[in-house]
Amino acid sequence: MNIKLCYLYRDGANYKRYGKVVFENTSLLPLHKIGTAIIASLIEGEWFYAKKWNLPDLHFDKWDNEIDHDYHEYSGIEETEEQPTQGDISDFLKQISNEH
Repeated sequence: MNIKLCYLYRDGANYKRYGKVVFENTSLLPLHKIGTAIIASLIEGEWFYAKKWNLPDLHFDKWDNEIDHDYHEYSGIEETEEQPTQGDISDFLKQISNEH
């Protein structure tokens, strides 16, 4: 099974834009280990910078310097049969652990 990572961007006015990416799981890592590794790499257990994680940026076109921010929110992961849109989850976990 492949791994779907769900996340979102919430702007200063609480408008949300949702995103997802699908990774291959060639190492057959268990879902709970993947989730634990991702959570350990998050800022305060919730946020990350999409650009640093090489994930699509979900910011809105209109930006307000007073209230908007760069953080994206982690929503969760799940197994899926959807086709991969990214590389392998093992490589992704190595990358984000190096960023943290």
